[in-house]
Amino acid sequence: MLNELDISNLGPIRTAEVVFSPGMTAITGETGAGKSMLLNALSLVRGGQADTARVSEGEKGTWAQAVFDVSTAPAAQRMAEAAGVDVSDDELFLTRQVPLSGRSKAVLCGHTVPRSLLREISEQLITVHGQSDQLRLVAASRQRDFLDSFAGDTVVQGQFTEAWRKFRAFDDRVQQLSSQAAQARQRADYLRDSIGYIERVDPQPHEDDELKLQRDRIENAAAIMDAVGGALGALDSSQVSEADDAPSVVTLLSSAVSALRSVRNLPDLAALADDLDEVNTKVSDVVFSLSQQMETVDGDDADLDRINERIHDLNELTRRWGPNIEDVRAWHEKASYELEDIDASPEKVDELRKQCAAAREEALAVARELHTARRDAALVLSERVTAELGSLAMAGAKLTVTVTARSGDDALTSSGIDDVEFLFTPFPGAGERPLGKSASGGELSRLMLAMELSLADEVSSTETASSVHVPAMTFVFDEVDAGVGGEAAVELGKRLARLSRSSQVIVVTHLAQVASWADAQFVVEKAERAEGPAAEARVETQVSRVEGTARETEIARMLSGSDSETSLKHARELLKESTL
Repeated sequence: MLNELDISNLGPIRTAEVVFSPGMTAITGETGAGKSMLLNALSLVRGGQADTARVSEGEKGTWAQAVFDVSTAPAAQRMAEAAGVDVSDDELFLTRQVPLSGRSKAVLCGHTVPRSLLREISEQLITVHGQSDQLRLVAASRQRDFLDSFAGDTVVQGQFTEAWRKFRAFDDRVQQLSSQAAQARQRADYLRDSIGYIERVDPQPHEDDELKLQRDRIENAAAIMDAVGGALGALDSSQVSEADDAPSVVTLLSSAVSALRSVRNLPDLAALADDLDEVNTKVSDVVFSLSQQMETVDGDDADLDRINERIHDLNELTRRWGPNIEDVRAWHEKASYELEDIDASPEKVDELRKQCAAAREEALAVARELHTARRDAALVLSERVTAELGSLAMAGAKLTVTVTARSGDDALTSSGIDDVEFLFTPFPGAGERPLGKSASGGELSRLMLAMELSLADEVSSTETASSVHVPAMTFVFDEVDAGVGGEAAVELGKRLARLSRSSQVIVVTHLAQVASWADAQFVVEKAERAEGPAAEARVETQVSRVEGTARETEIARMLSGSDSETSLKHARELLKESTL
C-alpha cells in the first residue's frame, strides 16, 4: 500500500506531500493544474526514465519519494532483503534523485540500488492504468498470470511448477552429459592407454630403490670385492686363500678366552673372558656376513643393462604420475575407478533419458489439468468483465479470453502448454483485436478496472476477511473517466470504491460523480507565490487535501464550475449518496 508520496522541484510542483488513504483516493483539479506531475513522480520512483526537462525552473534537480507499507507484500520484502535492506518495520522507501546534469540516482531505504530494482519491487506494489503508461496486461505472460490469479487453482499450479522443475533438472543433466560425451571419450582413451602402460610395467612397491642399489653394487663390484677381501683377509685369511694357514682372529680370540678360563675362582678374569667371548661372537658374525658379500658381489654387463632398462621404465612412470612408485600405483587405482564411471556413462545417459521422458510425461499430465482449469476460468472471466463493461459506459464492448493448447515436441514450457490471449471488442461489429490495439486510453482504463474488479471479487470470495486490512496492491487509474458522464459516471465511481475494498485505489478524475466516492480527496491547483516584497511572483502548483466544507466546494466546482448555493447543495447530496 502506498502510504505517502513526497515531491520536490518537479515541474510546477516545488514541494508536495501526499498522504494516501488505504481505500480510495481521488486526485482532482482543473485541466493544466499539474495533476500529471503526480503520475510523473510515481513513474520516477517506479524506476521510470528520468527527464531533466521536468526539473523546476531555477533548481539544480528534482526528487521524489514513495513510502510503501509492505506488510502484506512478501515478494517485495524478499527482493529488498536480497539487496541488503532491512524491512523489519514493514516499510519501504523508494527514492529517485534527478540532477539537472549528470545521472539520476535510485535509492531504496537509504541504499543506492540499480534503477531496475525499483522497477522490479514496484511491480509487486503498484499498477498504473493510463494512456501514458505501458499497459500492464499487453504481454502474453502477464495475461496468463492474470488468468491464473483469477482461476485461483494454486494446488494444480503448484503441482505443475514442481513437475516442471523436476523435468528441467533431468533434462539439464541429460544435456550436460551429452555435451560432455566427446570429452569423456577422449578422457577414457587416455585413461585406458595410461592404465595399460602402468600394468605392462607392473611396478612393485619400492622396486626403484632396490634396483638402484643393485646397480650401484654391480657398477662398484671391483671396489667392493677389494674392500670385503681385505677385511676378510685381516680377520680370517683362510676365507680368501686356501694356502694361508695363519690363525684367524676368531681362533686367536677363542684361545685367549680358554687361557683366561683356565684360572678358576678369579671373578675378574672370568669377566674378561666373558667380554672376549662376546667380542668373538660379533667378529664371527662379521666374518660370516663378509663371506656372504663375497658371494653376492657379482653380475655382468647383461645384468647391468637389464637393471638400467627397468629403472628407465620406472622413471618414466614416476615422471608422468609420480613423484614416486607409490604415487604411480595410487594414480592407477584412482584412474581405474574413473574409467569404470566413464565407461558406464552411456548407460547413465540412457537411464537419465528414460527418467527425463517420464518426468516430462508427468509434467504434461499436470499441464493438461492446468489447461482445463484455465479454460474454465477464461469463460467465467470473459463473462464477468463483459458484464462490468456494460455498467462503465461501454455497452456492447466485450472481452474474450482464449486458451489454446499447444501441440508438438515444443508444446511444454515453464508456463504449461497454453497460449493465453485477451481479445477486446470495443463495440458490436468491430471485431476482436488484441488487448491494447482496439481501445482508447479511457476505454482501456475502464477495461482494466473491469478486469481488476472481477479478479478482486473472485479472490475476496475465497479469502477470509480480517479485522485489519492492508492492501497489497495499489492501482492508479488515469483517464478512466474519459468520455463518461451521467449515471455511467456514478457507476464508475461506485466500482472504483468497490475495488478499494480489497486494493488501494488512486484515481485522477475530472468527474465529481467519481471523486465523491473517494475516502480522501486531494486538489491540485496553481497559485502565485513571491519570495520577497520586490520579487516577481511565480506560478506554482500546490497539492492539498480537502475535507469538510473545502471538499464540498471542490465537488461543487467540478459539478458546475462554481460554488453557488445550488452547486454546494448538489455536492452535499452527492457526497451523502456516494456510499457502498
